[in-house]
Amino acid sequence: MAKKLVEITNLSKSFDDNLVLDSINLYIKENEFVTLLGPSGCGKTTLLRLIGGFETADSGVITFENKTLESMPPYERPINTVFQKYALFPHLNVFENIAFGLRINKMPKDQIQEEVMKALKLVKLSGFETRNINTLSGGQQQRVAIARAIVNKPKLLLLDEPLGALDLKLRQEMQYELKEMQRALGISFVFVTHDQEEALTMSDTVVVMNGGLIQQIGTPEDIYNEPENKFTAMFIGESNIVDGIMKKDFVVEFEGITFDCVDKGFEPNEAVDIVIRPEDIVLEAQKADKINGVVTDITFKGVHYEISIDVHGKEYVVHSTDKQAIGDKVSLNFDPDEIHVMSKSNE
Repeated sequence: MAKKLVEITNLSKSFDDNLVLDSINLYIKENEFVTLLGPSGCGKTTLLRLIGGFETADSGVITFENKTLESMPPYERPINTVFQKYALFPHLNVFENIAFGLRINKMPKDQIQEEVMKALKLVKLSGFETRNINTLSGGQQQRVAIARAIVNKPKLLLLDEPLGALDLKLRQEMQYELKEMQRALGISFVFVTHDQEEALTMSDTVVVMNGGLIQQIGTPEDIYNEPENKFTAMFIGESNIVDGIMKKDFVVEFEGITFDCVDKGFEPNEAVDIVIRPEDIVLEAQKADKINGVVTDITFKGVHYEISIDVHGKEYVVHSTDKQAIGDKVSLNFDPDEIHVMSKSNE
């Protein structure tokens, strides 16, 4: 099992009277790609800045390889940061931007040459050494910023929404390239984003945040398939969330119908929330023992149709490759393992 590289314990931070982080506990393992995911203002960038040393916590401890970082300034930490605004030096060419930190550290000239060329190859910019920064595209500038960060061989790389300024196609390409870089470098990445698809695509571990609190930590698959509360279920992808009653282990009731499920450990007849993902629902002809409704809207999304179903005044959203017509009467069908039961107390 990989060793813990960073450990964060009871970390809190306020700005004026606004509590931005509330007793955060988290660890980052060696060679792990961790994504801090959440809406604007949830505290993810503040947490990143605390790890990097750009802010000071009100309380709590951050340790790096079991050594506290509290009194260590950013430039002494074995950590580098790539910001959304790349902060490249416009008066220096690509080579000199990447070499800047190495020159500050008085590395021998031939070694600087070797390390910069290796970094350029890793970010797929070989041959760009003499290019002016202002002639580069946004994606190329981002690669230079990453090369400048990794050439110093940090043990941890922090990335604060570095893809935010890129167009969709380039952004998607860079998601895969960043993950490849992380594997090739063998160092830990902590990546901040509010983009759910980005988090699911790139991460080993996703940390879902909201209101200064960690809502859930898990693999992308766990976060998507087993959300622990309403916020996570709604924030990660689309969800149908309805009220239910857990009759007993493996049996739940909602919409007046009893269903088999795979969940257990609730009190008999406990009120619960039911989550069913839109892609897990199959539409069929109406049947008496099923959830029945009427198609009220249909939108073509390219790979599927997004279909709205009215069930006794409640809307269900279904993603299907089969087209329906507005007004069609349908039944909603799903398997027991596609019903996810959540406690009402974990909101």
